[in-house]
Amino acid sequence: MTTRRNLLKWMALAPAAGLLSGGAYAAAGSAPAFISRRPPVGKRKFTSTAVEQLIARTKAGMADPELAWMFENCFPNTLDTTVQIGTLHGKPDTFIVTGDIDAMWMRDSSAQVWPYVQLAAQDKGLQRLFQGLIHRQALSIRIDPYANALTRDPAAKSNLTWSQHDLTDMKPGVAERKWEIDSLCYPIRLAYGYWKATGDVTAFDDDWHAAMLTVIRTFREQQRKDGPGPYHFQRASPTPNDTQYLQGFGQPTRPVGMVHAMFRPSDDATIYPFNIPGNLFAVTSLRQLAEMLAGVRHDASAGAECHALADEIQRAVEIHGVIHGDLGDYWAYEVDGFGNQLFMDDANVPSLIALPYLGACSRDDANYLRTRAKVWSTRNPYFFKGNAAEGIGGPHVGLRMIWPMSIMMRALTASDTREITQCLAWLKATHAGTGFMHEAFDQDVPTKYTRSWFAWANSLFGELIVDLARRHPEVLRKAYVGDRA
Repeated sequence: MTTRRNLLKWMALAPAAGLLSGGAYAAAGSAPAFISRRPPVGKRKFTSTAVEQLIARTKAGMADPELAWMFENCFPNTLDTTVQIGTLHGKPDTFIVTGDIDAMWMRDSSAQVWPYVQLAAQDKGLQRLFQGLIHRQALSIRIDPYANALTRDPAAKSNLTWSQHDLTDMKPGVAERKWEIDSLCYPIRLAYGYWKATGDVTAFDDDWHAAMLTVIRTFREQQRKDGPGPYHFQRASPTPNDTQYLQGFGQPTRPVGMVHAMFRPSDDATIYPFNIPGNLFAVTSLRQLAEMLAGVRHDASAGAECHALADEIQRAVEIHGVIHGDLGDYWAYEVDGFGNQLFMDDANVPSLIALPYLGACSRDDANYLRTRAKVWSTRNPYFFKGNAAEGIGGPHVGLRMIWPMSIMMRALTASDTREITQCLAWLKATHAGTGFMHEAFDQDVPTKYTRSWFAWANSLFGELIVDLARRHPEVLRKAYVGDRA
């Protein structure tokens, strides 16, 4: 395991006598008592009236008390425990840690607050939070567009022990420098979602504009049409997932128009540098950015560049990222442009199963449906099925380990209520009495899990419940969601 994984050690929880599945003590024969696991009101990092009202409305439509308890614990967890609000360079500033790591990941910080975007128009405090995060992410991109994680102090050296001696161009303010396409896509998704929800353009100033131009330039650099470009990364580690081939520039490719990525959304090294979910996410993000640059910054030239780049990436993905099967085409996970293709899926988003969630395709897209069926099967080497549940994992924490995030993503992209109910049953059966989501759990023994404080997974579970309250409220009105639907 990597240094990071040693830091985030395995947690083996043996339920004590009398400890109910919901995590609350009760006398034998008494009704379960699901006691809130939220911090006391005075110790919460951030409080939103709109969020609290949504929690109350949503819980009122949930008949299963354990699911309702899990929702109330998870949905506000990012606000309760990970947000630091302040001022930096005279602007609102928001720094968001992942949970148990004191650094801000570009991906996680965006995903953690995504479920609250819909509420920002009615909550001035949330608006300031989003303005501050958009400012902070723009600053982070200007510091180093290749960084995946940043320090709280933008002038400080990395505070992560495992990254301090990496062989790459580490700059002040950078906590880790693993180049991942989604690190630049998620801030665009967040800014676009906030703009559409509120109409507020306060945060989209000259610094943000400069950061977005840096995004375009970085994607162009990583098409690598004129050589390997400036980015390279190596780490002295016993785990191959933590470093890259060929002096840190990655495996050979034939430049075809896609964007190279040295690492996946899991922070694990890519095998083939053209990650298909990441490139499809980039297409969507570039089209959103084009609309913002033209509509907010009145920069038609940069907007046109975004569209041209998106078109080029999309064409390349459609030519090189499709596997031609006997029963129809489906997406590869990674390719190299020479014709070599890797099929698998990883629970971290962007993933193949998450493509409709990210706006990269529709739920009923034929290629997607064929891909979806294959990644949720033994055709995917990181699909695991055990006594506790079934789902997708990845190399990050090893075999047999199912990520709840994959189960949530299956439910978020499903239309069949039986499929959704089954996903809820698995999530309910595998939180190990904690009332929170984890990074991963053993397929047979859910009390063996990683990361007890993983805010992205908690936010995503809350997002799923809110989504179901809108799309399929009848699922939440079931009095009891059993272990098997």
